Amino acid sequence: MIPAAFEYHPATSVDEAIALLSQYGDDAKLLAGGHSLIPTMKLRLAQPAHLIDIGRIPGLSYIQEEPGVVAVGALTTYATIERSEVLRRHFALLPECASVIGDPQVRNRGTIGGSISHADPSADMPGAVRALKAEIRVRGPQGERSIAADDFFLGTFTTALEPGEMVTEIRFPLPPERTGSAYMKLANKASHYAVAGCAAVVTLGADGTCTAASVVITGAGTLPTRAAAVEAALLGKKLDEATVAEAASHAAEGLELMEDIHGSKQYRAQMACVMARRAILKAAERAQG
Repeated sequence: MIPAAFEYHPATSVDEAIALLSQYGDDAKLLAGGHSLIPTMKLRLAQPAHLIDIGRIPGLSYIQEEPGVVAVGALTTYATIERSEVLRRHFALLPECASVIGDPQVRNRGTIGGSISHADPSADMPGAVRALKAEIRVRGPQGERSIAADDFFLGTFTTALEPGEMVTEIRFPLPPERTGSAYMKLANKASHYAVAGCAAVVTLGADGTCTAASVVITGAGTLPTRAAAVEAALLGKKLDEATVAEAASHAAEGLELMEDIHGSKQYRAQMACVMARRAILKAAERAQG
């Protein structure tokens, strides 16, 4: 449980962090909250020679409502997201998601930017960010760019970040009226990671039918995956229990399912359907109310 030797670099600005990343390349890792990186270092699954601490960089922890979007700084903690009335008002699933991550110690230190950059397939926040169709802003040696959440997660612990880049902000577009969202998961009792989870966002028309749906499954597969078949089955229909149950039965389609001591592929597929049904029904209830 003792990490390999490393050099510690406390960065005081984004530019300094990027310069250190460029200098040390693959031998460097960014440290934000540390709740994913430090355990892997203690087990020596990760052995970076250089640790770049970005936790003290000012100006990267905030929640700001702007025209058409809510901007969240990369170093904003889960606890801050959980308590945010702005996020609760527009995107109920984000505080809901943050509230079931780990334990209070993890929520007080872990950050949204760290979570999506790490891209653990069993983490909660990547699925929520993708379901809300966020825009992820990153900065690197070549300057700033934006990546759609649908294009950000490439595989297990793999993202679209280029060498030397770091996430600086996540931007959530404001939803139309009569939109509801929810997050549900079957949690591992020890780690609280998702064995299977679902982030759902639905918009209802004046007649009560579904005009838009965004459903993402996490935990069950190798990356947070959009449940396109579920989304298609919801559109144009009133979201009663029978309709939602039929749509949710397709939740495992397209998933590259995982299997481990916590659940077989078949179990995870079934739980993905169950969590999808629960999340969609909750989102529809919020959209109506």
